[in-house]
Amino acid sequence: MAMRRSSHLSTVQPEVEALLVPPGMDAVHVGVPLEDTALNEINQLNVSKIFVMANKSSKPLVEDFIAALERRGILANPINCDVSMGGAEDGLLKACDEAVACSADCVITVGGGAVQDAGKLVRLWLSAAQNGENASVKGIQAAQNRDPMPPLPPQICCPNSFAMAELTHVAGIVTKDNIKSGAAHKSMMPNVVIYDPSLSRGMPDWVKFGTALRGVEHAVGAVCHPKATDEIRVRALKGLKFVNRGLLAMVKDPDSEKAQVNCYLGGWMAIRALNTGCYPALAHLIQNHYSARFNVHQGSCSGVLSARILHYHREASIVYQKQISEALNKYDGEAAPRLISDLVATLPGVAKDHADTNVDNAMLKDFADFMYEKHGEKLNRLSPKPFESAEEFLDMLTLPLDAM
Repeated sequence: MAMRRSSHLSTVQPEVEALLVPPGMDAVHVGVPLEDTALNEINQLNVSKIFVMANKSSKPLVEDFIAALERRGILANPINCDVSMGGAEDGLLKACDEAVACSADCVITVGGGAVQDAGKLVRLWLSAAQNGENASVKGIQAAQNRDPMPPLPPQICCPNSFAMAELTHVAGIVTKDNIKSGAAHKSMMPNVVIYDPSLSRGMPDWVKFGTALRGVEHAVGAVCHPKATDEIRVRALKGLKFVNRGLLAMVKDPDSEKAQVNCYLGGWMAIRALNTGCYPALAHLIQNHYSARFNVHQGSCSGVLSARILHYHREASIVYQKQISEALNKYDGEAAPRLISDLVATLPGVAKDHADTNVDNAMLKDFADFMYEKHGEKLNRLSPKPFESAEEFLDMLTLPLDAM
C-alpha cells in the first residue's frame, strides 16, 4: 500500500499546509500533469487492464494519454464516453458491462462528478458480477451491502472541474424515473486523484463556474450543519475563503491556473469538512432532488437555491452565518444570503433563478409536496430551523431574491 500523500503546486499560497488525504485513499495530486503522474501511479498499483471512462468533452484532452496506455499494452477497452450528466442509468450500466467484458483490473475516470461516481459503481460491479450477468441498478445497490466487502479494483480519478465527487465514497445514480439514488461504502473511495488544470481549460462556463460554486455550497452546508464541530467549521471556512478567492479570479481570467488550483484546494477542504460527520447537508439533499427531478446541473441548483436556503434558517444559524460573511470578507451575519446571491450573480453560465432552469411555480409546488411528504423528517434533522409544512418549504423555494 502506497503511503498516503498529497502534492500541489508551489505557486499555491504558503499558508496551505499538507491537506488531509481522505481515509482509504492513497494520494491526491493537485496542479500536476496528468500523463506522467497517472503512469507513475499505475506502476505503483501494478495493474495491467485499464478501463478508461471520460466525458465526451474530455476525450480529446486525453488522446495522448490513451495512446500511451495503448503503447504499453495496458488499455483494456476503447475509452467509454457513455455516462451523461447526473449519472443516468443507461450509460452507467453499459459502462459496467463493458468493464466486466474486458476483465478490467483498474478504472480511470476523466471528467466531472457523474463520471467519477460512475467509476466507483463500475468498480463495485466488477467485484460482484457473476458470469453472463448484465448490470442493473438493483444488482449494484445489493453489492454495496456485502459483508465482508471483497477488495474493489483501484480507481484513478482525473477531474476536469470542482464538484469533488472523487474525494468521497458515495456515488449517485439518476434512475430512468428521474429519481436520485446511488450507493455508498468506504471501499468505494477512489485510490488516487490527479487534478491537472489543463483538463479544465476551455470547459463551458456552466461546468467550470457551476462546479466551483458547489465548493461554496459544501462549505456553507458544513458550517451550518447541526452536527458540525468547531474543527469542522474551521476547515470549511478556510475552504470557503479559497473557493471565493478562486472564483473571483476565474471571473477575470477563466483559464488562470492559480485560480483553478485555489478552487480545487478550497473545494477539497470543504468536502472533507462536509464528509466528517455532516453529509448530507440540508442544501445537498434538496439540490440533489431538484437536479434529478428537473434535469438541472447541480451548480445551477446551488445558484438558484443556496442563498434561499441560508435565508430560511438565518435566525437559527446567525452565529455561523456571521462566520460565513467574514470568510467572504464581510462582517454582518444577516448579509450571508445576500453575499452568496451577489457572488452567484457574477458567475457566467450559472442559473440565478427558477426561470433560468425552466421550472415554474406549479412544478415547484409539486416538488415541495414531494420533498415534505417523502423527506420531511430528514429535512428537519438537517435544517437549523424545521419546516412546519410543505407550504413553508415552498415559501423558501419561491422567495424573491430581492427580498433577502
